[in-house]
Amino acid sequence: MRRSRRCVSSGYGFLVGLALAGVASLTTAIGPGGSCCQAAEPNAADEKFTPPPLAELDAQAGWIDQPVVDTLAALRKQQAGEKPRATIAAALAMKNKSRPDNEKIAGALGRVATDDAQIDYEANINRHIRRDVKSTNPIMMSATEEFDIAGLTGLSFFGFDWRLEPLATAETVVSWQTSKDRLMDKLVIRKDLTWSDGRPITAHDVEFSYHTIMNDKVPVPAVRSGTDKLKAVHAYDDQTVVFFHKEALATNVWNINFPVIAKHIYENSLADDYTMQESKYHVRYENDPVCGGPYTITKRVRRQEIVLTRRESYYLHEGKQVRDKPYFREIRFRILEDGNIALLAMKNGEIDEMILTAEQWVTQTGDDDYYRLNTKISGLEWTYFGFNWNQKTAYFSDVRVRKAMAHAFDYREMLDKMFYGLYEQSNGMFHKGAWMAPKKPPAFYKQDLDKAEELLDAAGWDDHDGDGIRDKKIDGKLVKFEFSLLCPSIPERIKLCALLKENLAQIGIICNVRQLESTVMNDRLLKHEFQAAFGGWGTGTDPDTSDNIWATGEGRNFGYYSNPKVDDLYKQGRLEFDRKKRGEIYGRIHELIYEDQPYTFLYFRDAFYGFNKKLRGINFTPRGPYHYGPGFNSIYKVK
Repeated sequence: MRRSRRCVSSGYGFLVGLALAGVASLTTAIGPGGSCCQAAEPNAADEKFTPPPLAELDAQAGWIDQPVVDTLAALRKQQAGEKPRATIAAALAMKNKSRPDNEKIAGALGRVATDDAQIDYEANINRHIRRDVKSTNPIMMSATEEFDIAGLTGLSFFGFDWRLEPLATAETVVSWQTSKDRLMDKLVIRKDLTWSDGRPITAHDVEFSYHTIMNDKVPVPAVRSGTDKLKAVHAYDDQTVVFFHKEALATNVWNINFPVIAKHIYENSLADDYTMQESKYHVRYENDPVCGGPYTITKRVRRQEIVLTRRESYYLHEGKQVRDKPYFREIRFRILEDGNIALLAMKNGEIDEMILTAEQWVTQTGDDDYYRLNTKISGLEWTYFGFNWNQKTAYFSDVRVRKAMAHAFDYREMLDKMFYGLYEQSNGMFHKGAWMAPKKPPAFYKQDLDKAEELLDAAGWDDHDGDGIRDKKIDGKLVKFEFSLLCPSIPERIKLCALLKENLAQIGIICNVRQLESTVMNDRLLKHEFQAAFGGWGTGTDPDTSDNIWATGEGRNFGYYSNPKVDDLYKQGRLEFDRKKRGEIYGRIHELIYEDQPYTFLYFRDAFYGFNKKLRGINFTPRGPYHYGPGFNSIYKVK
């Protein structure tokens, strides 16, 4: 079928909606937790495993010490040998108009505090998030906002530094050791840790949390990924817990990093409500959770705000300071779905930071009105976006159709006009600067409507009834190529989805853009109840975390993608300890997925942030300025 001169109608209404969870592949630094008990229902495999006595393990394991690091002190030491390219005063007086400007501003404002006298410990920070969290329970986290909250309220044992190298945090851990055969990790936690209700945090919480996460009745697909590679977790006493691995894997270091919840809160209630959100008892702790991290939730108004308050019992123990005092007295997350309203709030000083869209960065934040209170900084962030095609639908089961979608889209319109040249086109899930990206990246798709039509014709989607819309006989019935695309309620992304709609109309396909409220959309994605969806994924600390999205049958493989070669390569990647060889394996996974086009890969978006000029210690990793380490944040407000 050649392109019809008539346009498919664009009069399909927009509802309300949100994209894929932005950090679905992230392994966050929250920490372990758990104890074997009836309520947690340990797996049958665990019941067959009897942990050896600790003395026997110590005698035979050949324990190898792993890094236990004060992350903030390490960053402070790193910066001590660096000289910023501009003074604070010069950086605050500048407008960020170029890459050199950005480097000067970022270098000056990224300096961490070296003296408590610099820090206003009574300061509040008003942060911006676009949508409400589905749950405040750390094992339920899936979307970026939930990771943000859990990173401040959850307990952290493990994390990573600015190079994404794994570590245990000195604030909560005494020692971390790995057995010589790589089949065990032993963690000794500090004795001065308490939950926000005053009860001690122990290794039994670690064991209990493991069994809860591994209970199939508990809906936690995000945090179960990786945790399911463990054979068992056993608390030998209040401070000592050992993680037993099924295999010696390069990823074991990340698999032990799962969220922790309080055993004494949930051990007797779980069997009554496996959702952990519906019963009256669980709703109580959803709204007022018992927290193990530096902050507690003190106020929550649905779809408006979440307020966290510094927990004195986190950094004080028996009247003595035992940990760094969190820099903010209060952290208020303002939920503002409309980016224009958020920017206005920032100009008025009502919020202290926000992610800026490309349009906001280029056209709305360059005047004196914006710079009166604020500045802006960009940094590397490996976040990619695309259209997700559900391969169990009649429309997208054929790879030729999915490739036709990729050929149909107008990338130049998206990159040059919609995104002002700030974002870069993606050709797969790994950023070109990442060690796991293919050394010879596949060629980028370009819009080629003739090629798109050839592929559709070959797949049997032609205009058989002459109405200008492609169709195909499926089970004896003529089916029109008309599908729904779920889209976030963000103007920038609504425009992008509308562009796809317009492009497909040129080749005889009807694309109905539909928006849904975030929790509804996330639920539909998890249940695979969609035809196509726009969304983005954040980077993980290890490339293997992406198997949660791409491996056959995984929890957030929303579109039912399946390639046995990819599944096998993920297994190989876990077994390979040489980083260079691992990079080649994941690079091949990247290539195969791009060849199969389960997504139309669109763009990588660096971090583009607006910050209040009183903020300091702003540092970026490929996970952005806040996902930096184990409950750790270098950002503070000056007095």
